[in-house]
Amino acid sequence: MDRNSVGLVTPKRFTFGTPQTPMTLESGHHLGPVEIVYETYGQPNEDRSNAILICHALSGDHHAAGYHNPHDRYTGWWDNQIGPGKGFDTDQYWVICANIIGGCKGSSGPGSINPATGQAYGLDFPLVTIGDMVEAQKHLVDHLEIPTLFCIAGGSMGGFQVLEWSLRYPQQVRSAICIASASRLSTQAIAFNTVGRSAITRDPEWREGRYSDKGPEKGLATARMVGHITYLSEMLLDAKFGRKLQSADRLSYHFDSEFAIESYLNHKGSAFTQRFDANSYLYITKAMDYFDIQRSYGPLREAFARITARFLFISYSSDWLFPTAQSREMVRAMLANGRPVSFIEIGSHYGHDAFLVEGDKLRPVIAGFLQGVGRQVRP
Repeated sequence: MDRNSVGLVTPKRFTFGTPQTPMTLESGHHLGPVEIVYETYGQPNEDRSNAILICHALSGDHHAAGYHNPHDRYTGWWDNQIGPGKGFDTDQYWVICANIIGGCKGSSGPGSINPATGQAYGLDFPLVTIGDMVEAQKHLVDHLEIPTLFCIAGGSMGGFQVLEWSLRYPQQVRSAICIASASRLSTQAIAFNTVGRSAITRDPEWREGRYSDKGPEKGLATARMVGHITYLSEMLLDAKFGRKLQSADRLSYHFDSEFAIESYLNHKGSAFTQRFDANSYLYITKAMDYFDIQRSYGPLREAFARITARFLFISYSSDWLFPTAQSREMVRAMLANGRPVSFIEIGSHYGHDAFLVEGDKLRPVIAGFLQGVGRQVRP
């Protein structure tokens, strides 16, 4: 076991709202009761001023660090950043990670039971937005009696939540770390999400979202394959796979997986179907498409005037899904408002996935920023 691991962790559950007093979503629809599954690492200090909220990306969940039983093959998805002596040092901070609503890992989503029918919601679950996800997290933070978050952090879609928190509840966020993200999805990114959703809904086993058992595995696998390509850089794919064939450099002249990259993507797609729900993939990618700071809060320069948090933006040199230019745009808007902001582009050939896999590069950046926030005297 990693001596810097948080060790065994147990998920917790929090429920708020009822059919009579539901949560009102941005769409105008209502949802209640709302269940949130979350984990915590480290301990709160006396006034709970050391709380850090971690926001996960599309396929992530509440299990960000440690393991659930001693026989687990894998730790939480950001274990390389959360733990004693790591970027989010659990000897100093109380770290919280919650599964988003709309997901499929325990929080309310299309696979949850609709109290009105006793059956899974399916497509009767209302569409949710990044703002709705943040609103649900706010209920959890209030439940945990946290007056102000020391920091909120996340990458990719997690970065969307970081931005929304800082705009929606500026006085409750002391600092923020937005990694490999943007103020809105590019048209190209929406296009990739569209293809992924189409693969799912065109699978005969999808059955208008009323599937049972395995569901639209082929469609979900294809969606994951398409998405996974966007997480990697061209140089990484060339270095790792190139044009290698599966067997002895000989062409077989058939349509089975012949190139190494074909086999890799097939494996990634198939593995994803074992841990994720197709309907949740539809809901979450749609929420990402909807996110647009300019539409919700006005031009960036005007929108960011309301931010009070000290910000750190991090981008990666080979990330073409959320390129550095998108982070720089937000940094300029912060500077135009005289807001405290730091920025770093980390050199990497891993593409968008770099924030998950290159822990050694990210760890000192996060730790240094948080130390600076701790030294800051807040007015």
